[in-house]
Amino acid sequence: MYDTILFPTDGSEATIGAAEHAFSHAERYDASIHVLSIVEVAGGLGTAGRERAALDERRDERASAAERVVSEVEPDGVETTVAVEFGSPARVITDYVDRNAIDLVVMSTKGRSGAERIVFGSITDEVVRRADAPVLAVRR
Repeated sequence: MYDTILFPTDGSEATIGAAEHAFSHAERYDASIHVLSIVEVAGGLGTAGRERAALDERRDERASAAERVVSEVEPDGVETTVAVEFGSPARVITDYVDRNAIDLVVMSTKGRSGAERIVFGSITDEVVRRADAPVLAVRR
């Protein structure tokens, strides 16, 4: 049913529960899993020396955080790919789904309050609306 599962994460402890669901589905369906972390950037990517160095540092931090989440829940035998990309989170996730033939997205909700959700929106909500794959939203 699912061959390739995407688990987007910011590497926080709040995403561990969703990671457990993602890896459980991967085991159940003998699927591979892509763990995606995103460095959010406004506008285009700058190439100036200091700006590029700061982006590289943020990329490395995100990769390490994603690896920590994986190490906490990764069952033996699940083929895992960790990726870090730059951009707007919902757009990066939906583009990644298309580029990598993702069959299922498993992601955490952050449990924002009503006011925060109105002001900031919800990455999960946007992914549910735009992704060309089913989305399993796991409440923390």
